[in-house]
Amino acid sequence: MAEFLPASLLPRIAEDLGVSTGAAGQSVTVTAAAAVLSALLLSAVLPRADRRRVMTGLTALAAASSVVVALAPTLAVLLVARLLLGVALGGFWAMAAAMAARLVPADHLGRALTVINSGVALATVVAVPLGSWLGEVWGWRGVFWLGAGVAALALVVQAATLPRVTPTVTGGLGALGATLRSGVVLLGLLAVLLVFGGHFSGFTYVRPAVESLSAVGAGGIAALMLVFGVAGVLGTALSGPLLDRTLRTGLLAFPALAGAGMLVVHSAGGSVVGLVAGVTLWGLGFGGVPTAVLTWGARTRPHRLEQIGGLVVTVCNVGIAVGGVVGGLLVDAVAPSAPLLVGGIVVVLGGVLLTGLRRRGDA
Repeated sequence: MAEFLPASLLPRIAEDLGVSTGAAGQSVTVTAAAAVLSALLLSAVLPRADRRRVMTGLTALAAASSVVVALAPTLAVLLVARLLLGVALGGFWAMAAAMAARLVPADHLGRALTVINSGVALATVVAVPLGSWLGEVWGWRGVFWLGAGVAALALVVQAATLPRVTPTVTGGLGALGATLRSGVVLLGLLAVLLVFGGHFSGFTYVRPAVESLSAVGAGGIAALMLVFGVAGVLGTALSGPLLDRTLRTGLLAFPALAGAGMLVVHSAGGSVVGLVAGVTLWGLGFGGVPTAVLTWGARTRPHRLEQIGGLVVTVCNVGIAVGGVVGGLLVDAVAPSAPLLVGGIVVVLGGVLLTGLRRRGDA
């Protein structure tokens, strides 16, 4: 929730701190940049630390970040606090698959990752509208106090329930390099980049695309985003059981549904029915993608779960950035709806590539 809150609070943050909205928006940039570095390097920096302590420490860091944001007197302090949040988020997601694999039987890994990823799905639905509403009632600082309270609750639950978890293999930069020497891993990461880059090329610019295709106004777009979020929650819930039963089917099905949804919005977006159908397919498909790519990584490199998890999370964040850049170029140079067409095709291609690699990984 804390990651997504600035999307609904940026104007109020900027006004209160006396900076431009664009400057306040860098709170999102520094969070993403720190998450990339943390996901890639945390297991190398802490190769032998008890993972229970690492995970609870990351949650404590997330809580502290929201507290500092709520108290921040200047933009510089706020950016430092958001950088801490990025460290917490990147490290948490990089280690999520490894922790889940140690806590549940091997044939329940997909279900465990579904439980973990449901936090993102719910935050996608809740954070922006909740932030907008509570920002009017409490002010933007009060909303971040709420974020700190939720993180503190999560910390208490983790401290009470997580067992001691020691790393099963030697970490460090050598382990990371060994993971990257696999051709299957490199091509798989390329597939993940295609899926996330394609999705975010369209999703980042969904409003101008929909407005160019239809007469839907701001209220209609908000409703469509709610449909997308609810469908995403459903896709997340379905992903774990399907991936545990047949990984290859899930690796193809979820990107294919997401890409097909983007193409439906592009081709049939002139009608309300087409928009709703496309957005539903899109949300349903992408809701299962995070669990799918993390499960693929865990099955492909089961003895280097932290390293492959960190690489997958890093590539996902790079894909978000690349998708935003490419989508912007397409909007300016081609048409507002072009990112939907190009992004939809790229997402499907990424899913096909990832599915084919699974067979090669087994061999």
